[in-house]
Order: sequence, then structure tokens, then C-alpha cells
Amino acid sequence: MVAFTRLSTTILGHAMNRRRFTRLVEKAIALLPPEFREKMDNVQIIIEDFPSREVLEQEGLESPYDLFGLYEGTPLTERDSGYFGVLPDRITIYQKAIEDACDSEDEVVDEVRITVAHEIAHFFGIDEDRLTELGFD
Repeated sequence: MVAFTRLSTTILGHAMNRRRFTRLVEKAIALLPPEFREKMDNVQIIIEDFPSREVLEQEGLESPYDLFGLYEGTPLTERDSGYFGVLPDRITIYQKAIEDACDSEDEVVDEVRITVAHEIAHFFGIDEDRLTELGFD
């Protein structure tokens, strides 16, 4: 299940309601190969409108429109026998930032798919350089 928060905003791109956007995120997850979905343990996927000011500062960004998704946690490749009893990792997908960058629903669908895959890749320990090599930049 995908959780979400609401913030009011005006969007210049292609806006859709939260329910439809949530379904797009869930579909993007469902499209992952089963061997990846089965390994997604102790991770929560959240939908928010925009990143907070703190997140923007942490990521070195000025505009909330510049971040479509964020992974926060301990990647699987860094977990060892001492990894237990911790809060779930968190993947946040920023709906309004994605919508603003897209001119059509098809573009939103594609961007959600790419963003979800990108952030889940971080969960599996794939860094930005490798994601760029794979075409997820």
C-alpha cells in the first residue's frame, strides 16, 4: 500500500487526482520483475506533493520542482547481520513536481515509472553513476 500526504498547490503541467497518481505508482511497482518485488522488505513508498525545504537543502537543490523522488534508508547491499529492528526505509515520490514537468498523462505515466524504478534501484544499492549508465538519469 502506498501512503500519501496532501498539500495544496497550482500545477502548470498535467495534473491528476491523488487516487489516479497512486494507482500509477502501484502499477510501476507491479511492473517490476517478481524477484525484485519479493526482496523489497522494510521499505515504505510515500507520495507527497513536493519535497520539504529540509530535503531540498539536504539534496543541494533550490526548487521543489527539481526533485521527483527520494530514497532514504539503508540499501540492501549495506545491510548486515546487525540490521534489525529499524524503521522502514522510505521512498518518496513527489507528485506535483512530476506533474509540472509533464504535458500529458502519458508523460506522467512514463515519468512515474522511471522515478519509481530509479528510487527502488537505490534501495537495491545502485548509485547515481550506475543509474545514469543504465539510462535512468
